[in-house]
Amino acid sequence: MSRRRADGIDPVARTRARRRALQAVYAWQLSGAPVREVLAQFAHEQAREHADLAYFEDLVIGVDAHRKDIDAALLPFLDRSVEEVDPIERAGLRIAAYELRHRPDVPYRVVINEAIESVKKFGTEHGHTYVNGVLDHAAAEWRAVEVNAPRGG
Repeated sequence: MSRRRADGIDPVARTRARRRALQAVYAWQLSGAPVREVLAQFAHEQAREHADLAYFEDLVIGVDAHRKDIDAALLPFLDRSVEEVDPIERAGLRIAAYELRHRPDVPYRVVINEAIESVKKFGTEHGHTYVNGVLDHAAAEWRAVEVNAPRGG
């Protein structure tokens, strides 16, 4: 059952896409395989789960294409090198950083919440708290206008 919003986006399919992207980026980080091979491995599962395949691909390809810039941008908010961050947390941070920096159409609160929930599902017991802290600080800098805008409506 689709729960599409007025803008045509299905939030449930987007959540599934983000979770699969986390797994794909994790696999890509560990294997070092070309991102197209990783996408091919995950694409058939995406279709069965009724995930947003286009968004899944955008996230994985975007992380691959912008990895150096994303890692450099994340570094001031980390207490260790990017490579020393737990692989699941690193994948979640890279995906969220890509969204925060390259997908202004996605509200920063959605990006952070989705990253936290994905890392909770697949990561270490307290990994999501680390991801939350890093992304809160990153969003405050990268999306300052949005973060500081008055809430309401």
